[in-house]
Amino acid sequence: MSNARATHLTRRGILAAGSALGLGAVLAACGDDDAKNGGSDDATTAAKSGPWAFKDDRGTTVKLDKVPSKIVAFVGVAAALHDYGIEVKGVFGPTKTQDGKADVQAGDMDISKLTVFGNVWDQFNVEEYAAFAPEVLISTTFDSAGTLWYVPEASKDKIAKLAPSAAISVYDRQITQPLQKMWELAESLGADMKADKVAQSKKDFEAAAERLRKAAKARPEIKVLAGSASQDLFYVSGTNLSIDLEYFKALGVKFVEPPESAKDDGGWYESLSWENVDKYPADIIMMDDRSSTIQPADITETTWKKLPAVKAGQVIARSPEPILSYDKCTPLLTSLAEAIEKAKKVA
Repeated sequence: MSNARATHLTRRGILAAGSALGLGAVLAACGDDDAKNGGSDDATTAAKSGPWAFKDDRGTTVKLDKVPSKIVAFVGVAAALHDYGIEVKGVFGPTKTQDGKADVQAGDMDISKLTVFGNVWDQFNVEEYAAFAPEVLISTTFDSAGTLWYVPEASKDKIAKLAPSAAISVYDRQITQPLQKMWELAESLGADMKADKVAQSKKDFEAAAERLRKAAKARPEIKVLAGSASQDLFYVSGTNLSIDLEYFKALGVKFVEPPESAKDDGGWYESLSWENVDKYPADIIMMDDRSSTIQPADITETTWKKLPAVKAGQVIARSPEPILSYDKCTPLLTSLAEAIEKAKKVA
């Protein structure tokens, strides 16, 4: 892995942490929930022909003469738009695994039809991007500065000159806000948001959220830990900056997490040696499902195998960089709700 750094955080730490870190991540106190999770205003305009405008989470309004068709996006953004019927032709970020299969962050897209400008961190082919003649670049941002996720620091200025960009913030807020922003983006690009499948996906998400709320209320004794594995370290995530964990916590899920004083720079997580992996007892462990991390089935550490939650089979997947469509986020809620409903108290 690259050793790119953000506020003194190593790239390994950023990728392996149980939260998706952004470049230049800065701790910000959690504000009013209503302000952080409310819907957007009339910032977005859409038309299937004629001018196009979209106000992103940086406060920047992107304006084009027509709705863009040559979109380049971070792979997770492209996957979300795909769920709403908008096909992105060019992507960057984890798209293919080493064996050539679709990465988990590619969702349901047919990756054989995509132009991939960079598949790993710090990789972005600017020449190919320029030849592609993009109309707009869209990514997420994991910090308060609006840094575009997976756009390399070294080439960001060259990339910026080739097409305007838009960012959806996934920093220090609950998942409902970026979900709504992605909905608005898809609608602006011409997606039929009244289609039965799309409308049903939102209803399913709301039903899953209510199920998780009820499960958490019924089983307050169940403690959940969000973790991530690398070869040398195990990362225990905090809940204050990650869009999924903040939302789960708001629904009543009880998390085991490091105190602020124990968290590494940036405040996202605490890194532990494998010998100390039992520092925070938990009934359920949610493990980072990204391809940059070691998956539970491949962890050979004896201390891991001895954890009560592991021995009880109470380990589930977590998506620190969820695909921001209601269709893809609903299973995240359902999986956690089911785990809490069925969990044995083992910690």
